[in-house]
Amino acid sequence: MTTLKSRQPTKLDYASPTQFKFNILKLPKTEYFCTAVNIPGISLAGTPVQQTMLKDIPLPGDKLNYESLTMTFLVDENLENYQEIHGWLRGIGFPEDHKEFQNTLTSGNDRFPGSTSNVLGDAGRTKYAPPKTGGLYSDATLSVLSNKNNSVVEVRFSDVYPTSLSGLLYNQQATDVDYLTASVSFEYKIYDFALTGKQKTVTTS
Repeated sequence: MTTLKSRQPTKLDYASPTQFKFNILKLPKTEYFCTAVNIPGISLAGTPVQQTMLKDIPLPGDKLNYESLTMTFLVDENLENYQEIHGWLRGIGFPEDHKEFQNTLTSGNDRFPGSTSNVLGDAGRTKYAPPKTGGLYSDATLSVLSNKNNSVVEVRFSDVYPTSLSGLLYNQQATDVDYLTASVSFEYKIYDFALTGKQKTVTTS
């Protein structure tokens, strides 16, 4: 039975916007300089309406729309972290040569064994087929930290890939040194919440 006591929250501390750690497997140098990242919003796609003679009744949709994952980071002096993302985008888009795409697959072979193989041995299937594209993606985890900097909740993103990278502006007329920052937007398959080191959880109301 639901009681007044059982409806009270067990944690009374507020979430701090500075208490987080972001890890993305494919971008080790970028994650080190990460200054901001978001938990993307979600929304139901569309609102079906049941028509009646009086007021139409809105009904919940059956598909979710996920907003983009965005990250802001300080750019290092040699632009190494900026080049990490730039190279990833070039590998996906291969503007000059198909080998750029193949090199991106190869770079992810340690995380996705067989991602560069294009030989299919299953009976009844053609011998050659497009390679597995696992190397184009990466997994990412946003760890929410407590006020004692202990990870308490993880937001786990699956099959992340970049879609845009902001430019860099150099300016001789700057009156103070504001170190360069850049932002990158990612798309992904889905994200889940989990207690640190545990299986994912879905809270139902």
